[in-house]
Amino acid sequence: MAEPPSDKAPEDAPEEGPPAGRDRWSDRQGFWEQVGGARPDHGGWGRGNWGRSDWSRGDWGRGSWGPGGSWDGRRGPFMRRLGCLFGLLFLFTILGFGTVLWLLASALGIIAGGAGTEAVAVAALLLGLVIIAGGFVGRSFRQLAGPLDALSEASSRVAGGDLSARVDVPRGPRPLRELVRSFNTMAERLAIDETQRRDLLADVSHELRTPLAVIQGNVEAMIDGVHPTDAEHLTSVLEETRVLTRLVEDLRTVALAEAGTLPLHREPTDVDALISEAARGFRAAAEAAGVRLELEIPDDLPLSEVDPVRIREVVSNLVSNALRHTPSGGTIRVEATTGDAARRLEIAVADTGSGIEPELLDHVFDRFAKGAGSRGSGLGLAIAKDLVEAHGGSIAAESVVGHGTTIRFNLPVA
Repeated sequence: MAEPPSDKAPEDAPEEGPPAGRDRWSDRQGFWEQVGGARPDHGGWGRGNWGRSDWSRGDWGRGSWGPGGSWDGRRGPFMRRLGCLFGLLFLFTILGFGTVLWLLASALGIIAGGAGTEAVAVAALLLGLVIIAGGFVGRSFRQLAGPLDALSEASSRVAGGDLSARVDVPRGPRPLRELVRSFNTMAERLAIDETQRRDLLADVSHELRTPLAVIQGNVEAMIDGVHPTDAEHLTSVLEETRVLTRLVEDLRTVALAEAGTLPLHREPTDVDALISEAARGFRAAAEAAGVRLELEIPDDLPLSEVDPVRIREVVSNLVSNALRHTPSGGTIRVEATTGDAARRLEIAVADTGSGIEPELLDHVFDRFAKGAGSRGSGLGLAIAKDLVEAHGGSIAAESVVGHGTTIRFNLPVA
């Protein structure tokens, strides 16, 4: 009589559960948890995660070996594609040579069906052409692949913010050398622009800090009752706001001039009258400082097509700067002449002040370039240079420490 079926599974029957492979995977996962770290993520090689693997197309450029290793994932696709391209070119070249050579041999009757001495010679010639062509293609590949690979890596570094990346100029074809030089020039200009941007931010912050600190200190003192709210202290605050206004306007002028968007309202201008009027505006300040102001400007200067407001600003900046650095008893001389066969006007502002240090002279027209003890913003000469060059002229500085400084600029005649 048959025994009734038992609810208990046979002892030798395998227990239900994950397959052995999963047991091994669970063991490995448990091992990583025991040692205190998460199991390594291999990018998901399963069917569901194949598109998100680290070796997918989107992540190929981030290989696991960095610059310290012997392989960089960014180079793989480029070299592989370039190699495939040259391989295809090589294949088509060989097929073309072989077809032409075979047709030529057939037309000359060298190949007539059997494999004779002529056929062997043709095969040897074809093999030699293959070897020569392969060597030529390999050499060309090496000459192009190396610099292009270096360019690819350097461009990735620049895109990541490393503006110091440069590529050595190769000995390959001329277009490749020009491409490398252009990249190096571009990277150098980007680095210079970034340095200038940081310096500008630092300089502007420094120049704004002083008047803002004075305003804040005076206002707080008046609020706390330390200083009375009278005309004297309010005038001090008002003067600092004027300093801020001039600084902001100067920065705007520099920005517009360097961007090439500074508006100029040119008109035929009597430059001798313009310069004389601008210089005489400082006569009272010069007399108060004990400085003699001399004008040597002829009345017969030719007309010039300039913006009179901007040129007046240039002269005012130069005379103001000279007056600030000339001690009592000194002299400031403003003169104008014609030069280059009466095709240009030459204007000069000379002083007998302290002069400019040689290390600063080459940078005197840079933004915020100031000597020791200078009380200005460091933008006057930079603005003068931008305005003169916007009119098609040029400006230069000559100075001897202890003997004075001369600033010369020229303008085209109308």
